[in-house]
Amino acid sequence: MWFVVWLRSLGCPVLISTLAVAVAPVAPAAPGDAQDRFGWPLRPRPAITRYFDEPRERWNRGHRGVDMAGAPDQRVIAAGPGIVVYAGSLAGRPLISIEHAGGLRTTYEPVAPLVKPGQRVSEGSVIGTLLPGHPGCPEAACLHWGALRGPASAADYLNPLGILASTPLRLKPLTRD
Repeated sequence: MWFVVWLRSLGCPVLISTLAVAVAPVAPAAPGDAQDRFGWPLRPRPAITRYFDEPRERWNRGHRGVDMAGAPDQRVIAAGPGIVVYAGSLAGRPLISIEHAGGLRTTYEPVAPLVKPGQRVSEGSVIGTLLPGHPGCPEAACLHWGALRGPASAADYLNPLGILASTPLRLKPLTRD
């Protein structure tokens, strides 16, 4: 920061302020920004059977989504508007992937697809039916819902509950009563 000292010696406080703002890092958009607020992929609002568990490193174990209790053959709906980029079986698991604005992608499994790649969907569109057999599911059927941002090979997994429009804001009290 030697140049700041040098500029100050020249008496350029306005220029210094301008440079400080111009070179300040900009935070990336948070997953819960207004344009990313979506609805639940199962209705009525499901119980969560397993929560998002982000691994410390991308190659470590974790749970990159949430599991929701459902019923076999229950309708699965698009959480937000987008384009279906995959609908089929991947690594032996039936899933659907939807690309949304801003590079956000949501995934739904195990789901028998009723949509095709390239198809536009709106929030609330039926995209498939829930299948039984999700590993670790304590119910007759569970939907694994994931959210990620960025190119597939380097995507950042997000907690999908953070993109829901109905996520209530909870503030921690500063003092105890």
